[in-house]
Amino acid sequence: MDHFLYRDGELYAEEVPVADIAAAVGTPFYLYSTATLTRHFRLFDEALAGTNHLVCYAVKAASNQAILKTLAQLGAGMDVVSGGEYARAKAAGVPGERIVFSGVGKTRAEMRMALEGGIRQFNVESEPEMAALSDVASEMGRVAPISVRVNPDVDAMTHAKIATGKAENKFGIPISRARQVYAQAAALPGLDVVGIDVHIGSQLTDLEPFRLAYDKVAELTEALRADGHDIRRLDLGGGLGIPYTRSNEAPPLPTEYGALIKETVGHLGCEIEIEPGRLVAGNAGILVSSVIYVKSGEGRDFLILDAAMNDLIRPAMYEAHHDIVPVTEPAAAAERVPYDVVGPVCETGDTFAKSRQLPRLAAGDLVAFRSAGAYGAVMASEYNTRPLTPEVLVDEHQFAVIRARPAFDEIINRDTIPPWL
Repeated sequence: MDHFLYRDGELYAEEVPVADIAAAVGTPFYLYSTATLTRHFRLFDEALAGTNHLVCYAVKAASNQAILKTLAQLGAGMDVVSGGEYARAKAAGVPGERIVFSGVGKTRAEMRMALEGGIRQFNVESEPEMAALSDVASEMGRVAPISVRVNPDVDAMTHAKIATGKAENKFGIPISRARQVYAQAAALPGLDVVGIDVHIGSQLTDLEPFRLAYDKVAELTEALRADGHDIRRLDLGGGLGIPYTRSNEAPPLPTEYGALIKETVGHLGCEIEIEPGRLVAGNAGILVSSVIYVKSGEGRDFLILDAAMNDLIRPAMYEAHHDIVPVTEPAAAAERVPYDVVGPVCETGDTFAKSRQLPRLAAGDLVAFRSAGAYGAVMASEYNTRPLTPEVLVDEHQFAVIRARPAFDEIINRDTIPPWL
């Protein structure tokens, strides 16, 4: 569910007409709904009711400080994967004890930053990382709380580029070596082993891979406790998918996911952490664009938009589908025609959809890409010296620009000309 609905023939974001925001901000722009962000976070929080838990929003999905602050005020923790994301979470008012630091390549500088600013735990992913973290913590006179990310060799049955829990993926340590690695961690002076971490992928639309992974985590918890480790926290990752189309696609609900967690690991008495990102932010955002031209080609018509692959790279990178809808609601009987929907970037890959059935559109018409709140703005670039897409947040009847579109001078003036030129 989201809060982008047609009313009186126009697409609204909560109580604000999308066309009014486009007139004020210009296109393209990302638009987020506070009500949808709030609802989706609370679904996860309520799904784990009755357990000791923390819902840590995955910052990489959509990292604007306004989004982070909205969720932090609801009690969310944050899952970060870089020093920059850690700094964003702190700037948004998230206390260190609610921040989990994940990622395979944490630098010593990032470790030091988090230990100085406060951290709930590091999810470590290799023996060299454990050794480095122990060194940094010891040098600072600190002890770093850690969970070790185990790779359960479970096929998440998702796109290959977002699968993270198979043996050939770069993430975590093989679960077959977990007891050996935990013994090494316990022997390091700068570490406090507090739990187990697992994350098998993103955009999962079936609960069975989660069940397989969590059953393995439960077995490992019992084994590690038998070895003398005080396993008191389980970080079960994120990855629950969203419906990117309005067809019969129906990923599991957070309530079903929460029930599975209680069934598989609830008996262990551990504090539960989960790291949803896509399901919190995905349907909470749209990308609004204008039609520049409608071009007739050889056997096909092109809808050329002012948004491009640098603004929304998911279709080019993942062959991802986004529903595209006119901002002005078409009549029920309106003729639909096939368009190749493309952007103005000089790449054949700058294609959002091929032969997409849409109502007839004309230059100047507004369209919206649905389900664009996650991995949209955060993956944008300034390729072709195109300004980064602005972001806008709606809250009932009000809206605010939460990241402005930079002027060309701002972009160009970041360059430094060496003295010999």
